[in-house]
Amino acid sequence: MKKQLFFLVVLLTMTQSAWSQKKRVAVMDFDFGTVQGGVSAIFGQNVDIGKGIADLLVDRLVRDGTYSVIERKAIQKILAEQNFSNSDRADSNSAVKIGKLLGVDAIIIGSITQFGRDDRNVGVGGGVLRGVGSKYGLGNVGVKNAKAVVGISARTVLVETGEILAVASGKGESQRSGTSLFGAGSGSRTAAGGGVDMSSSNFANSIIGEATSAAVDRLRGELSAGATKIPDKVVNVDGLIADVSGNTLIVNVGTRAGVRVGQNLQVVQGGREIRDPATGKVLRRVGTPIGTLVITEADEQSSVGNYNGATKPKVGDQVKSLPK
Repeated sequence: MKKQLFFLVVLLTMTQSAWSQKKRVAVMDFDFGTVQGGVSAIFGQNVDIGKGIADLLVDRLVRDGTYSVIERKAIQKILAEQNFSNSDRADSNSAVKIGKLLGVDAIIIGSITQFGRDDRNVGVGGGVLRGVGSKYGLGNVGVKNAKAVVGISARTVLVETGEILAVASGKGESQRSGTSLFGAGSGSRTAAGGGVDMSSSNFANSIIGEATSAAVDRLRGELSAGATKIPDKVVNVDGLIADVSGNTLIVNVGTRAGVRVGQNLQVVQGGREIRDPATGKVLRRVGTPIGTLVITEADEQSSVGNYNGATKPKVGDQVKSLPK
């Protein structure tokens, strides 16, 4: 029994260690300004396909498992608080600022460069000029069967320096062709409220959805391959316990200070503060390690964790990174 318990602890430690080594990334909504006119023509309204494709990419990255991906709701919250506009989507400086607030290693920004019909397969006869409707598959007057094509480009930006570490692209083409990009009919175009749910099976089963899925899959592959370019970030966590409830501790440092879910921290009790004689700033705290804290929840300013140790911790005790 003891041997089984030992191997279980080792397995959990190895799993936790491997998980914590994943680079944390956030995915911004993609810019689609260059294809916006065509998108409006395709859907009959101005649809935010940049958000839809970002959602699809997040889903693929989470399933892939190479990165630890930030929940999209956290990004939307930061965007609202910082009053960022759609024009900031592909801006590296804005991305770095958002990334620092989220506590991620890198942030992925990108643009949609192609979204519509493959013009090589569009035929127009009888001297009729090729207009917006024919180009984007709206109707079938003088239009032969054509495939859908979607192109996406992305950059991985290091939050700490603003450096572009890697570029990636994905181009997808539908396997099927037709006179309409939706194939299954107009019912595939819209979801409740007149919007477009790009994660729905209706959209995925359409011709344009088929091309979109292929493009996102290829982009995901290139982004995952570039994960090794993100350097390991050394962060020294230094905070204090704000609340004690049994073995559950709340500390006054969060993602802004580099705290991550799954991270192990050291709990230190007592001791004294060493201050700079010129400024009075605390240089370091000297105390006695009494146990460890495994972080289970973290927001920007605080974290929650499970404590393990023989000595009971108290409010004001220090939490810090484990010594190397």
